[in-house]
Amino acid sequence: MATSRPLLTVRGSEGLYMVNGSPHFTESTVFPRESGNNCKAYTFSKDGTSFAWVNIINVTNKGLLHSFDLPKAVCLEFSPKNTVPATWQPYTTSKDGTAGIPNLQLYDVKTGTCLKSFIQKKMQNWCPSWSEDETLCAHYVSNEVHFFENNNFNTITNKLHLQKINDFVLSPGPQPYKVAVYVPGSKGYPNFAGPHAALANKSFFKADKVTMLWNKKATAVLVIASTDVDKTGASYYGEHTLHYIATNGESAVVQLPKNGPIYDVVWNSSSTEFYAVYGFMPAKVTLFNLKCDPVFDFGTGTRNAAYYSTYGHILVLAGFGNLRGQMEVWDVKNYKLISKPVTSNSTYFAWCPDGEHILTATCAPRLRVNNGYKIWHYTGAILHKYDVPSNAELWQASWQPFLDGIFPAKTITYQAVPSEVPNEEPKVTTAYRPPALRNKPITNSKLHEEEPPQNMKPQLGNDKPLSKTALKNQRKHEAKKAAKQESPDLAPTPAPQSTPRSTISQSISGDPEIDKKNQEPKEETESNRTTERTSSNWKTARKNRLEKIQKETALLQELEDLELGT
Repeated sequence: MATSRPLLTVRGSEGLYMVNGSPHFTESTVFPRESGNNCKAYTFSKDGTSFAWVNIINVTNKGLLHSFDLPKAVCLEFSPKNTVPATWQPYTTSKDGTAGIPNLQLYDVKTGTCLKSFIQKKMQNWCPSWSEDETLCAHYVSNEVHFFENNNFNTITNKLHLQKINDFVLSPGPQPYKVAVYVPGSKGYPNFAGPHAALANKSFFKADKVTMLWNKKATAVLVIASTDVDKTGASYYGEHTLHYIATNGESAVVQLPKNGPIYDVVWNSSSTEFYAVYGFMPAKVTLFNLKCDPVFDFGTGTRNAAYYSTYGHILVLAGFGNLRGQMEVWDVKNYKLISKPVTSNSTYFAWCPDGEHILTATCAPRLRVNNGYKIWHYTGAILHKYDVPSNAELWQASWQPFLDGIFPAKTITYQAVPSEVPNEEPKVTTAYRPPALRNKPITNSKLHEEEPPQNMKPQLGNDKPLSKTALKNQRKHEAKKAAKQESPDLAPTPAPQSTPRSTISQSISGDPEIDKKNQEPKEETESNRTTERTSSNWKTARKNRLEKIQKETALLQELEDLELGT
């Protein structure tokens, strides 16, 4: 390789350029800066030796391989062995309504010729999927997945046809290759028998879309099923469930101890465990084994993402987007917290291939102010920082990839490395206090109490992880408790009681007119007393009823005069 450290590529209104990695962080001469803001996309090959934007260069010898006239291309990707670059540009039709030209092109990197063109209207899943040795390529075409062999795109060697296929993910690793397919719900069940018999399948009764995650060994896939709307009204994010499906036919629903959305799920490097970030804020993080039983509880906190280092020995739990940018760096072998840096307003996170350094960036259009990037050491020290001028924007930043094993794994250190860049302490903001309370003592109260990690909780005994049944019952109990807390405090409905007898004796004079006059004030008095009781219980009596209650004395006097008259 031409560089001993990974390069950092930056794209923005200041142009496209590369920065040398640690410890220098100077602008690299491998790639001359491209001024202007015409570059809409760039990408590296999987081993980092080739770099493409409108041209393709060899990073090793700085040589130009090919140049393409694709000014509208917004997506670029390389095949795993760097032999086929793929480009995508938005699909357009002519004004007379005739079909547009193919907008997905596959090229031969050696000759620069176009191998095949497809019409791909949607940007979602635009890029074909290759196996790691490129002997197999899969491409989605309306209800079918087409398979090609050895990059021969003129001949379809096989087709996977299922009704209304919505998404697919090709498994990583060597042969035999597997593919996970999602079919949206419909009446009846899809037919998985016959020539397309499934190794394993699972039906979801609440799923508008799914995210499928293979482990590295391609032995199991995790499926995050979500709905756009939560019909119970409990969540703005819809309903989420997590499912485990193994290639040996086993499947299970992962029981999450806390209700709420599922923000992120990641496999560990050995494909034996996975982490889930879930639940209403403060979110919970739990480590599960292949039996879907909890192994370790990381407590709760303001986080919505999890990132494994290159060698899988360090895990970062972070809260980006609409959260404050708190990061927790963990030694996953010893379940020990290494550092807790804060990077406010970050919209992007990436581990460096060396497994030591971290890139965080604030990019437009997600945020158009305070754009820039920082390079951290995992111990929490900022090694380099660049703030984009106020009249400029940063659109993209990423590391140059390297193959596994290029950088040796190092022993984890807990002491922060020295740095000349000062750490920015987050500004402590106090909660608003009304004028009447500003001269009174401050009480430490929180809207949500955060749970500490499992190994930091007070040890009351040898508590074992809960079983699936216990977790399910615990979730039901928490749901009932939350429903009680969220419902308005209403007074219990009083039991019906017999109407008390009037203290005023009833008199019958024999004259119907006089008896009628006597009865009317009595009935109105009893009605007013009933209204008074209802008003004291519910405080919802109408204004006219309240006025009648106030006139009760006058009514009683009128009744007494009538009785005396008889």
